[in-house]
Amino acid sequence: MTDPRLILDRVLAAALASVDPGRLIAERLAYDGRHLVAEAGGQSWRGDLDAFRRVLVLGAGKAAARMAQAIEAKLGERVSGGLVVVKHGHHLPLRRIAVAEAGHPTPDEAGIDAARRLAALADQAEADTLVILLLSGGGSALLCAPREDSGLTLADKQAVTAALLASGADIAAINCVRKHLSALKGGRLLARLAPARCLALILSDVIGDRLDVIASGPVSPDPTSYADALAVLDAHDLRQHIPAAARTLLEQGAAGQHPETLKPDDPRLELVTPLVLGNTLTAVRAARDAGMALGLPTLSLTASLCGEAREAGRQLYAIGRDLRDHALLAPPPALLVSGGETTVTLGANPGLGGRNQELALSFLCALTRDPAQGAGLHLLAAATDGGDGPTDAAGAYASAAVLTRARSLGLSLAEALARHDSYRLFAATGDLLRLGPTLTNVCDLQLLLVTPSP
Repeated sequence: MTDPRLILDRVLAAALASVDPGRLIAERLAYDGRHLVAEAGGQSWRGDLDAFRRVLVLGAGKAAARMAQAIEAKLGERVSGGLVVVKHGHHLPLRRIAVAEAGHPTPDEAGIDAARRLAALADQAEADTLVILLLSGGGSALLCAPREDSGLTLADKQAVTAALLASGADIAAINCVRKHLSALKGGRLLARLAPARCLALILSDVIGDRLDVIASGPVSPDPTSYADALAVLDAHDLRQHIPAAARTLLEQGAAGQHPETLKPDDPRLELVTPLVLGNTLTAVRAARDAGMALGLPTLSLTASLCGEAREAGRQLYAIGRDLRDHALLAPPPALLVSGGETTVTLGANPGLGGRNQELALSFLCALTRDPAQGAGLHLLAAATDGGDGPTDAAGAYASAAVLTRARSLGLSLAEALARHDSYRLFAATGDLLRLGPTLTNVCDLQLLLVTPSP
C-alpha cells in the first residue's frame, strides 16, 4: 500500500484546492464586460456595472488578498480601487486594490490603522457605488476598530481577545463580545456604506455559516445584545478580568446607554447581498472525493466537529479503532474525513500549540492504551489556513510510527497534553505539518486513514 502519510497529504491538497478563493470566485462569478452574475449556495446577485459610477472593493480576512486578486482578474479596469486587510505574511501583489497587513489573532496598531483607512473608504461610498466586500476568517481581529468614542483602546481590545481565546469560548461567543466593542462589526460597516449597494462574497470559517459570526458580521444583522456579551464573559468568569473600559462599555450598553448593533429589521439590510462561496463542507466533500479517487472507501463523518480538541482526538481514535478491529462503518482500508473547529481551554502557564496539534496529541495519547499500539491508525489534523494557534505549523500527524519516535526520545505524551505543549513534542519527533499561509480559511480538517492491523 502507498505510504499512509503520502495519501493523507494528497487528500489534504485536494481539499485545500477546492476552497482556493481564486478558484471559487472564478467558478461562481460570471462577467461579460458589463453584467456581473454571482451565484453560490442557491442564491444569486445580478448587476449591470454600467449602472454604477464606481466599483469599490473592500475586505478583511486571511483569504482577502487571494479573493481580491481573483476579483481584479475577473473585472479588470472596472475596479475603481479599494483596500483589503490580511494577516501579516499573507500579502499578494495587486494592481488596483491596496493591501494592508495586520495582527492575528491578537489585533495590533496596524489593524487599527487599516480599519480607519477602510472606514474612510466606506464613508465615501454613494448611491452609485457598488461595494464588493470580501470576507473570510480572521476578519474580526484584522479589522480592529475599538469604540474610541467610549474610551476603548487597542490594549483593551488585545486584553479582551487574549482572555477569550484562552478561555475555551467558541468563535460565536468570542465574536459576540467583539461586535459590541467595535465600531465596524455587527453590521456597523453596512451603516457606513449606505446608501451604496454591497455584494458580500464570503469564505466561511464558521460552523453553520452564520453570517453574523464570520468576521463578526460587519454587514450582517446581529441577533446578540450587550447583555449576551456580558453573559459570555460571565460564563467563562471573565467579567472582572478584562479592562475596566471594556466592561463599562458593555454594562452601559446593556443598560441602554449605547446604541445596539444592527438588527434584523433594519431597512439598510436591503442594500446588501451576502453569498457564501465556500465552507468546511466544501473541503470535506473534496477530501471524500479525493480519497475515493485513490481507491479508498471514504466516509464523511461530519463538517461540524466542535468541543474540546482533546476530547475530539479521543473520539476519533475510538471510531478508527472500531473500524480497524470490527469493520464498523466500513472494512479497512478506509479513509474517514471530518471538519469543523474545536477549542482548547488553557490552564496556567501553558506550553505552545494549537487546537489541531492538541487534537493529534490527544489521539496519540489514546494510542498508548490501544492493544495494537496504534497499528493501522494514521491521523492528520490540519488548519486549512496553514496556521494552528500561535505557531508556524498547520497541524500534526499521529500514528504508531510517531508514538515510537516519541518514546525513543523519552518524551512524556501525558505531560505534554496536560501542559498544552503539543508543538514542542511534534517538533521533536518531526511530525508537524508545515504548509505556510494557504490564503484560504474554512476551519479545520481531520483525516483518519485506517488500514488492517498487522
